[in-house]
Amino acid sequence: MASLMKAIVDPKKNWLAALHMKSISNRLRKYGLRYDDLYDPYYDLDIKEALNRLPREIVDARNQRLKRAMDLSMKHEYLPQDLQALQTPFRSYLHEMLALVKRERAEREALGALPLYQRTIP
Repeated sequence: MASLMKAIVDPKKNWLAALHMKSISNRLRKYGLRYDDLYDPYYDLDIKEALNRLPREIVDARNQRLKRAMDLSMKHEYLPQDLQALQTPFRSYLHEMLALVKRERAEREALGALPLYQRTIP
């Protein structure tokens, strides 16, 4: 069952998944975003922890891309074509750190330790 799901969502094996990936890529390029920029740190505490562990330059670049995308969206504009060609929407900067944080959380739960972070109401 798992191999069937992987085959369905793999763009190399399924033309519909490849078409979807190309569509997402084009939309992200228009605003200069990367796919990892779409993760919300307020939704998942693992993402927040992974962002806290990343180097400051990477987090600053992420925030700058998000600000630029919001600015372009408010102006109903897109990036110029020459800048869109330079964008790399599926270059991941968060995936490895997020996987590490999830593994650490799973290990802490397996050992019965207290969680490092908990959701609090501000």
